Amino acid sequence: MILTVTLNTALDVTYRVPRLLPHASHRVTTVTERPGGKGLNVARVLAALGHKVTATGFAGGPVGSVVRNMLAASPGVVDALLPCEGASRRTVAVVDEASGDTTQFNEPGPHVTPAEWSLFLTHYQELVAQVRAVALCGSLPPGVPVGAYAVLVRVARAAGVPVLLDTSGEALRRGIAARPEIIKPNAAELAELTGSRDPLPATRDARRRGAHAVVTSLGPGGLLAATAEGTWQAAPPRPLSGNPTGAGDSAVAGLLSALTEGLDWPSRLTRAVALSAATVLAPVAGEFDPRTYEEVRGSVKVTPA
Repeated sequence: MILTVTLNTALDVTYRVPRLLPHASHRVTTVTERPGGKGLNVARVLAALGHKVTATGFAGGPVGSVVRNMLAASPGVVDALLPCEGASRRTVAVVDEASGDTTQFNEPGPHVTPAEWSLFLTHYQELVAQVRAVALCGSLPPGVPVGAYAVLVRVARAAGVPVLLDTSGEALRRGIAARPEIIKPNAAELAELTGSRDPLPATRDARRRGAHAVVTSLGPGGLLAATAEGTWQAAPPRPLSGNPTGAGDSAVAGLLSALTEGLDWPSRLTRAVALSAATVLAPVAGEFDPRTYEEVRGSVKVTPA
């Protein structure tokens, strides 16, 4: 069993418009809704890969109820979300069909009380005792301590459970000091953490700050990984145009699933890049086309960096 933690769950709403123009009214061609937040996207991809997965975090208000109802219809994902008094957020992605670009709007999320956070910690400790790996994903909702991920990493490490941390800003800075197994920042998050915009030295610098391995998303350039076994770059066979929402979450699912299966680092990176690419070409976050995944996986290039 793999556990995903999404403290700031969301209802992901995707609008598709023929062309996105500032200061204009738009006729939406299609609307899709999915349970979201990074960890829920990861959970759905893990389940699609055949892994047993439990999803926890907070869900509150009418939006939280919709998220939980939709999650119940996600095959292979066990709902272990905790209710909170505040209302869960929505995220809105607007896809410009002419260019393929996506514009994202993210609400802040519910205010979590100290009592709710304390209850979650007890709940999390009980879940960690039953799983093989943990993904800690996304932003912190208001009210959750900025060092929350550091606490959650330490709880998992004390139980002998590896952790993949995917967050940003001060939450990442504090979380990495707790020595997670893997962190997965994008290039901008890595630059904010290290002060360097050169991905290779920045990735190695981030690893020295506490993570056992650092896997950096380079957008269309794939992934750059610094690990105890070596440093690699993995890239898709060609640039891809589509909706990038959820592509990083699919990469997390690829890395974590491969970790639990005992695959080596080049194989982990190959899976992660192929899943990410297949998600870019899918219309909705947290989904991927299996045929595209298989096609891309056979063409991913992994080279020492």
